[in-house]
Amino acid sequence: MTARNEAEEPVYVISVAAKLVELHPQTLRLYERLGLVAPARNQRNIRLYSRRDLERVRRIQHLTREMGVNLAGVDVILDLVDRIEQERQAMERRVTHIRREVEARIARMREDLEAELRRELEQGASLKG
Repeated sequence: MTARNEAEEPVYVISVAAKLVELHPQTLRLYERLGLVAPARNQRNIRLYSRRDLERVRRIQHLTREMGVNLAGVDVILDLVDRIEQERQAMERRVTHIRREVEARIARMREDLEAELRRELEQGASLKG
């Protein structure tokens, strides 16, 4: 399992998650109602938080406690951060695609150049011999 998958694996029930982030479970429920965090649910409809969810809750805590942002502002900020991350990932995919295209073009040009050089060498050798 990759580090990314491990961070997204929903493993903490709400009581454990609340202890880990030092909040009351009701606060986590409020954050969920407001759409600030979206824990997974198991077959019995029990909330399960991932490490990524807990990181998001800590970001909410930082914004509210240390930066003085209200929850409506937190919602706007997190939405912008999420959109920026999505755009960054899309840009990364585009750059990777372009890089592969350029590398393929370079390889084709190298092959063409080598073939041309071989032809010229063969023509030069046939003129001498």
